[in-house]
Amino acid sequence: MNALHTGEKLFHGHDGIDPETARRHVAAALQGADDGELFLEYRESEMISLDDGRIRAASFNTSRGFGLRSVTGEASVYAHAGEISETALQRAAATLIAARATDHGSISVAATPSVAALYPGLNPLTDIPFGQRAALLSEIDAYARAADSEVVQVMASIAGEWQVVEILRPDGSITADIRPLVRLNIAVVLERAGRRESGSHGEGGRASYRPFIEPAAWQAGVHEAIRQAKVNLESIPAPAGEVPVVLGAGWPGILLHEAIGHGLEGDFNRKGSSAFAGLMGARIGSKGVTVVDDGTMADRRGSLTIDDEGTPTSRTTLIEDGILTGYLQDRQNARLMNMRATGNGRRQSYAHTPMPRMTNTIMLGGDATADDMIRSVKRGLYAVNFGGGQVDITSGKFVFSASEAYMIENGKITAPVKGATIIGNGPDALTKVEMIGNDLALDPGIGTCGKNGQGVPVGVGQPTLKLSALTVGGTAA
Repeated sequence: MNALHTGEKLFHGHDGIDPETARRHVAAALQGADDGELFLEYRESEMISLDDGRIRAASFNTSRGFGLRSVTGEASVYAHAGEISETALQRAAATLIAARATDHGSISVAATPSVAALYPGLNPLTDIPFGQRAALLSEIDAYARAADSEVVQVMASIAGEWQVVEILRPDGSITADIRPLVRLNIAVVLERAGRRESGSHGEGGRASYRPFIEPAAWQAGVHEAIRQAKVNLESIPAPAGEVPVVLGAGWPGILLHEAIGHGLEGDFNRKGSSAFAGLMGARIGSKGVTVVDDGTMADRRGSLTIDDEGTPTSRTTLIEDGILTGYLQDRQNARLMNMRATGNGRRQSYAHTPMPRMTNTIMLGGDATADDMIRSVKRGLYAVNFGGGQVDITSGKFVFSASEAYMIENGKITAPVKGATIIGNGPDALTKVEMIGNDLALDPGIGTCGKNGQGVPVGVGQPTLKLSALTVGGTAA
């Protein structure tokens, strides 16, 4: 499906605005600015959720609107509307002209080259009948209860969206993208001798629902959720203290995303508020630590053919062999820092301004095996899955809760533990990486990143890692 052709129908039809008229108003609004764009968006989204055998919620939403932005120096003026018409665009342009008092000369921005789409343009919401998706959740409930007699509660949800964006730049060039996004989540609660514990599994990406509703796929998800819950039923309270920590491959990369990735976004470094500010070219991690942000991976949740400013996404090396080599940049911060825009300008919707954001943030693999790492630890923690967490960008301090973790004793994985939290400092943690696994894995496609009140889909990945010491908060008496 051609993105520009789809945009022509959605934004420039009889109930839209003529492209030449849009160009005229954008040119007038951005005259004398350093940069800016008109961002047009159409989005369809749905969510269906089931709890205890019943559909508890089902929603469908359609939104359509535009955002017009003018950037002058460090200042940004933004106007948006939930309709696409000449009248609304004219009002937005007048707002920008009135708000911008400084003349910085004319805009000079190179046109965006055409790039190949990284995902299909199909609409997942129309690809498979609604009734089939709702019936799937009931199938999941019945299958989970039949799979294990300890299952007492099943929760499942399926969500999807179809987003079409078109970006008109001050030079008159237009870029467009069609972005499908789906996600399936399964959670179970098991009960044994009066004790209840939960487990969950989710997966998704920029694709149709079809790969995720295949019986083999969702049944594997059910068994994974049950496995996690059974592990938690056997868990003991986590001890506290500073110990070696082995992080599992894949989703535990969320710790890398939060503790390291946010600190490498351009706006925080330009303003000097990141723990990594001013360290370009310095060693910030152990040898072998290489971290990239890659928005060019086909069908991945965090991938984008173009970002929300119209810049093609890229594979940006942030840390190479322990040396800080790059930041994630939108156009404004790249210009102010005299650096290259990396295609990381992202926004939640037409009602939000873009800012530097991650796409798929990944630590590359090494040559150690997971078994080697476990055998090298006398007493420590093996953290396989993570739940929630938070980080202070300025200090780099982070706290994460482990949803699945085990004790390591005398080089062997022993008892599962409950209530373990990982506490540390991002820049310091990178220097404590002692072993890097050869088992690089990506998350299953479930990540959403929050920043300044905006949420966007992201991906993470890493191999198994051994860190010499992190503080573990526990619940053991």
